[in-house]
This record gives sequence, structure tokens and C-alpha cells, in this order.
Amino acid sequence: MAFPHSLRTRLATNLFAKVAGPNGAETRARVHDTPGPRWFAEDRPIRRVHGDASMFVGGLRALLLQSLHPLAMAGVAGHSDYRGDPWGRLQRTSAFLAMTTFGAEVDARRAVDQVRGIHRRVHGTAPDGRPYRADDPHLLTWVHLAEVDSFLLAHQTYGARPLDQEGCDGYVADTARVAEALGVPDPPRTTADLAARLAEYRPELHGTAEAREAAKFLVLKAPLPWAARPPYAVLAASAVAMLPPWARLPLRLPYLPLAEATAIRAAGHGLVRGIRWTLTA
Repeated sequence: MAFPHSLRTRLATNLFAKVAGPNGAETRARVHDTPGPRWFAEDRPIRRVHGDASMFVGGLRALLLQSLHPLAMAGVAGHSDYRGDPWGRLQRTSAFLAMTTFGAEVDARRAVDQVRGIHRRVHGTAPDGRPYRADDPHLLTWVHLAEVDSFLLAHQTYGARPLDQEGCDGYVADTARVAEALGVPDPPRTTADLAARLAEYRPELHGTAEAREAAKFLVLKAPLPWAARPPYAVLAASAVAMLPPWARLPLRLPYLPLAEATAIRAAGHGLVRGIRWTLTA
């Protein structure tokens, strides 16, 4: 019995290092040990969703969906080193989510201020000639909608304890607090409002060369050791399977409804359960 335990510990250590980075232990201690009030009580839905292993699938789905807005994608292509340092981006995102969801209010506010400072410096001109700014409230809203929709859908599909309708609305309402702090005007507070707001962006969404390149990198060319490639392929397939059909054609991603409802769904459940088991070591 000692071998499985030691293997699980090694897997947990390696996965945590990839997701949290070299300062992960320090960040985790600050998140959970710093005294003071939090933005969200322990029974809030945002804590259940953001603390579940299904976030791995939801995060990848969010990146793919976000890339469909040409101005948002132009900002990523021009200012984010997602190809050269994908793990660094993941680590910064996971630290932000941990701080704002579980951390002390003072640290949550500091994390938001840091992101807003970065957004103020990100601006330029998209390939189609339109100017963009990362702190544009319209673009901030799109990024927020894509994230919330993706995280919630992944949780309801692969989460250990899916939410009821009241909980789903509560999750959307919880995320609105963080969104407003980031500069999103009047974010949605129910799933119905979330769906309606997403639909409003449909006419603006297109598959650009930059978006297709990002999707290819995220789905097929992520820099991983050979041993990690099979589970990542399951993760990527699960994320793609949760995209609506209208979002796949512009990114040249496949639509295989029968396989997605059977083999991919089963493999996704197995993968998320494995991640959950590993992280509770």
C-alpha cells in the first residue's frame, strides 16, 4: 500500500508545482492562513465551483471561447506570451482565482488591483485595423461571460457535487462581485441573464488566424512531457466537447456528437476524478 501512496504524493506534488508555480506553497499559505474577512463565506457556490477539479476543463474551454472575439484575441496575441510561457499564465490565473475566491479581502483587493494595472498597459491595434484596450468594459465583460459560462458548465458536467438551479444562480451572482471590482459594468447575476448576455456577443465573434493558431496550440501543441500527453488529450477533448457547435467551426475544431456523448464524456469523468484524487493527497 505504500507504493500507491507515494505515487499519489509525487503526482500531487508535480501537478501542484505546474499549476501553482515555484511560489505555490507560499501563495497557498497566504490564501488560507491570512486572518480577516473574505469576500465569500464558506457555503457560497463560488467556493464549491472554484475548488473542484472540473476547473481544469472549464479553464481550457474558457480560453477557446474567449479567442472568438477578435479584439480580445488581438490583445492576447500581442501581449500574452501564452506560447512561450503557458505554465506561467496558468499559474498567474490560478493564483488570482484562489486569492479572490478564498483569500482575505485585503489580498483579494490587491490581486484585482494588480490585474487592473496590467490591463491599463495592454492596448494596440487589431489586424483588422480596430483599436483595442484590455480595460475596455465591453471586452472585460466578454472575458467574464466566457469564464463564468465555462466554469459553471464544467462543474455541472464533471463536478463532484453539481449545483441546483439556486446554486447556479448564486454562483453567477458571486462572480459578479469579482467582475465589478475588475471593471465589468453590471455583470449578470443569474444563469438566464448570463445566457442572454452571451447571445448579445454572437454577432461580434469570428474565427481569426490568431484564434485558430491559439486553438491549435491549446488543443494539440501544448508543451508537455510524453507521459502527460494522453491525459491532456482527454482534457482538451472534454473542453472542446463542451463548446457549442457554432463556436467550433470558426476555430476549425471537430463536432462529434456521438463520441462526445459517450467515450469523451466517460473519459472526461475519469480524468477529472483522477485529478481530484491526486489533489486530495
